[in-house]
This record gives sequence, structure tokens and C-alpha cells, in this order.
Amino acid sequence: MALQTAAGGITISGNSPNYTSGFGAVNGLGVGTLPSGWSVITAGVAGGVLYVTPFNNVVSNVNSDLQVLSSYVQTNFNHPSQLILEICGPFSSCGNAANYTPISLSPATGTDYVTSPGVGNGTYTAYLGLFVSNADGAGLYTGSDSAKVVFGTFNSSNGHLNQTANLTLNSPNVNLQTAVQLSLATSGGGLTISPGSDFSAVFGNVNAMGIAPGAGLFVSSVSGGVVYGTPYLLQPAFSTFSSTTATLTAYVSADFGHPGILELRDAGTSGGPYSAVSKVSGSPTTLATSVSSGSAVIRYLGLFISNVNGGTSYRGADNATLTCTLTVP
Repeated sequence: MALQTAAGGITISGNSPNYTSGFGAVNGLGVGTLPSGWSVITAGVAGGVLYVTPFNNVVSNVNSDLQVLSSYVQTNFNHPSQLILEICGPFSSCGNAANYTPISLSPATGTDYVTSPGVGNGTYTAYLGLFVSNADGAGLYTGSDSAKVVFGTFNSSNGHLNQTANLTLNSPNVNLQTAVQLSLATSGGGLTISPGSDFSAVFGNVNAMGIAPGAGLFVSSVSGGVVYGTPYLLQPAFSTFSSTTATLTAYVSADFGHPGILELRDAGTSGGPYSAVSKVSGSPTTLATSVSSGSAVIRYLGLFISNVNGGTSYRGADNATLTCTLTVP
């Protein structure tokens, strides 16, 4: 039984029966730069994410005897509620989280990833998985951790252990980090919020009398003009913080070229009242407090248009930038 680096996977160093490899920086949202050789599965993973990597299992010198491949965690992480090793066999679709199984902590009841009738001599690519919890709350850990997995081949006819290989995952260690992510999304009946390097929304043609608002917009008459309003979603996510709640704020980081005519406003309900959004980064407008990770917060973005006439009036194109911030204590 030998272990080898697989194409696109983590580098496995050493010689039979002792090998080393590792992880690098990980977090419960799976965001940021991935450690070399790892990819992330988020779909279908409850309570966190799954970092996965291929590795080669080389079975040799077993003649005609077919082998079951099994594994167990000999030295577990010091923080087993936040980090769990899993495995997906070479004959499964390892891009699907449902095909990963937590690796047993007991040599007496190892986790088989090639089951009977087993395999003969050859190289078989399996996937090692690292589940990382996205939990928040008191007592959670950030920092370095490591583990060791033992892989073995068992004769499928009599259960005899033939060969083992040890993989120590400390080169580098896991570096478990906090993570924060804030996304915007379209709310039902509202303007389309388009993703990109920045999210964007288009109010289109507007006027100070509120005539013929575009799809996703409604109009409210206010002092000095009208407000075109639309709902939108803020989607906060954070992991491995001692706090379970956070705060959402916003400010106008790039104002309209004609701020006397156009102004961004905010409200908690479609009917308002709509208040001008702060234009000062140091004292932003509070959108929501005590929000939890994974929640969806609905706010109403308003575009005020002045009904002024005369030399100070303006018609034509304009734009502004609203910067939203998620703060986790």
C-alpha cells in the first residue's frame, strides 16, 4: 500500500509506510484563497463546507487476492467538533458531498472506501475531505491543528490486514480562520441585483412625477419630489466568531454627480419613511442589528428625485455607489 500525489491534489511526501501532507488556511465558509491542491464543496454540506483533494492509492504485490481499502483516524484533531476528516472512494462521484463518509476514529471499525469484492493491483484515486464547521459562539477555536490517518488493505476473502500507510497531516497544519461574507440579492418583486466585482442595479428612466416606473419599482410622493423604491436582500454569513450576531450598515461611497437632484434613501418597509443614506464612512446608516449568519435581511432602497425646475434642474444619466458593511464583534 503506497500513497502518491494525484493530479490536481495535495503534495504527498515520504516513503512507505509513512507519508506527510497538509492543509493550510481554511474557514467555515470556504471563501478566500484555497490551499494548494484543495477545492471546496458547499452544496449539500450542512453546518459548514467540505474541502476535498484527490490522492492516489497504489496497491501492489497482492497476486490474485482482491483487497478492501479501509481507513481510520489514528490521531484526531484537537478540535473535533470543528474539523472532521472524511473520505470518498475511487468508484464514487467525489464532487458530490453526499458521497463522503466521516473517517472512523477506531482501528477496529475502520471506514471502508473500497468495499468487497475489492480491487487488485493498481492505482486508485480516492478523495480526502475536511469538513470545516461554520458555527459561531463562545468557546470556538481558531489557529493551528493537525491529524493522522492510517490507510490499509484487507484481503476481501478472509479479512487479513496486508499493508498499511500512514498519512500525517501536518505539513502544513490546518490554519482554521474566521470568515465574513456579505452578498446582495434580488428580492421578490424588486429590481434585479446583478453580481459582479460589485453588485449592480439599474433604475432606468425616472422622472420627478413618478410616471411609468420600471419593473421592480414603486413610487411614493414625498416633500420636494418622489421616491422610487425597490426591495433588495442582504445576505450575511460569518463563521468561527464568538458572537452569534452582527450589524449591517451602509453609506454612499460615491455620490451622484447631481446630489441636489438625486439622493439614495433607505427604509425598513415599502411604505417608508425613507431616510437619506449617510455619505460619511465613519458614521454609516444602520440597516440592521443582531443579524445571524445565513439570514436574509430585506431592506428598501429609495431613489429620491427632486421636482425642482429652473437653472438648478438636471436631466440625463447619473449613478452612485452604496457600500454595505457587515460587522461581527
